[in-house]
Amino acid sequence: MSFIAPRSRLDAMLSDIAAAARTDLAERPRRVAAALAGHLLDPGLLAERSCPCRPDRYVRHLLHADPQGGYAVVALAWRPGQMSPVHAHRTWCAFGVHRGILTEGLYRAERGGEPVQCGSALRAPGMVGHGAADPELIHRLANLGSAEALSVHVYGVPYERFGQDVNLVYAA
Repeated sequence: MSFIAPRSRLDAMLSDIAAAARTDLAERPRRVAAALAGHLLDPGLLAERSCPCRPDRYVRHLLHADPQGGYAVVALAWRPGQMSPVHAHRTWCAFGVHRGILTEGLYRAERGGEPVQCGSALRAPGMVGHGAADPELIHRLANLGSAEALSVHVYGVPYERFGQDVNLVYAA
């Protein structure tokens, strides 16, 4: 008789993401977001990983890099008051909140390309969002609460290319 070790909760989520990331590009962001949603409320999801915050800015922690380079999964750790720049994405993406509450600021580009906030949405644990590579889908994530937050993000580029191929930054 052979012993098969049980999959970790993180491995189960990564397996679901991998299956969703192999779907048609037009459906991929939505399907990856749905794969995330099924795991975000599990309090033990990231129990095996250390994802500490930094005092000066939010920080990304690599959870998985697809061996074929099609996508990467990261956990973002947010202290109260930390926020991303105002940005759009150069690639497809999906994200969800695991712990804490994030505020997503929504923007539209005015003439001259200057982004203007046109709305916001609270993102509580278990909530997901997704988008295609589109310079018109402009947003900012922020931890405006009083507790640390942790979110999981999937981007359609290799991790080594995050700096140049993920965010199209409009304002810091």
